[in-house]
Amino acid sequence: MDCSRGIRVTLLLLLLLVVASRAREAQPLPPLDAAAVGSNRRAPERHGLSLDFYAKTCPAVDQIVANVTAARYRDSPAAGPAVLRLFHHDCFVEGCDASILIAPTAGAPKVERDMEENRNLPQEGFDTVEMAKAAVESKCPGVVSCADVLALAARDYVQLAGGPYYPVKKGRKDSKVSLPGKVHGSLPRANSTVDELLRVFAGKGLGAADLVALSGAHTVGFAHCVHVLGRIYDFRGTRRPDPLMDARLVKALRMSCPSSGGSARVVVPFDVSTPFQFDHAYYANLQARLGLLGSDQALFLDGRTRPMVEELAGNKTRFFQAFVASMDRMGSIRIKKGKKGEVRKVCSQHLLAA
Repeated sequence: MDCSRGIRVTLLLLLLLVVASRAREAQPLPPLDAAAVGSNRRAPERHGLSLDFYAKTCPAVDQIVANVTAARYRDSPAAGPAVLRLFHHDCFVEGCDASILIAPTAGAPKVERDMEENRNLPQEGFDTVEMAKAAVESKCPGVVSCADVLALAARDYVQLAGGPYYPVKKGRKDSKVSLPGKVHGSLPRANSTVDELLRVFAGKGLGAADLVALSGAHTVGFAHCVHVLGRIYDFRGTRRPDPLMDARLVKALRMSCPSSGGSARVVVPFDVSTPFQFDHAYYANLQARLGLLGSDQALFLDGRTRPMVEELAGNKTRFFQAFVASMDRMGSIRIKKGKKGEVRKVCSQHLLAA
């Protein structure tokens, strides 16, 4: 990744802060339905996951992982959104089972990381999970799964960036396979419509409120230029930018992302106002037509999801509550238990290969 270019892009887009700030002044709508976004009630146990799963076998696992993520956050802030993205990509393909962490091997069958949807996943995310797993192994060998380490690290980074701390249920097993054929169609795309997004989420047992809340993870992190070129140069074959994107954002993005050549490694922030802070500015940006991806902006344009966007834009506390509830639900997708899974020693290698 060309970090220097990425930093310059960030500084350029920060000039749009005034517009985003005005959007945040919008008055919130009545509270969302508690059943839709999750209430303050303790979420039910699912698939045998529990907060005290390692109480006897590795009681300090949360702190061990937290020590690693805190150090990594100081040295490499980009690792935060990278790990959060890893967690999403893992859970949405055959469940939260660390299958995304299996590394490609020459001469071996392809794995999930070989697929186009995963090729731009930042190495900082993989490195962080490997470091956290190694620290856990040094204290509790052969006990804690990579899937649980990934879930814990994602939570830690949310908090380190200013977001909520929330308890993570544990007890996942690592998948014995990594199935590249399951990737396509399982992950949202940069230009997905709301209908397409709802279908993807429904396939994971998640609803519209989960879609809106989890999309708030785009309050931190960066996207490669390739994901926005269509919106800023040739929207739906018109050879013009998306008319619903703020003109100043179009101009700023064009300065960093040329229409051809030179932008393959350049990144731009999802949240143009507070790109390094986990807050609810992402939703205010959508109100101000500052959504980076077409799939993001679509949440404000669609009547089914717009009220939720406006509600979360007006209340950071509600966003945090909704996000935590949806992360709990996402983290429980298709959990591997017993002989259906393994506990890897090295997250990038299956147990028999380690």
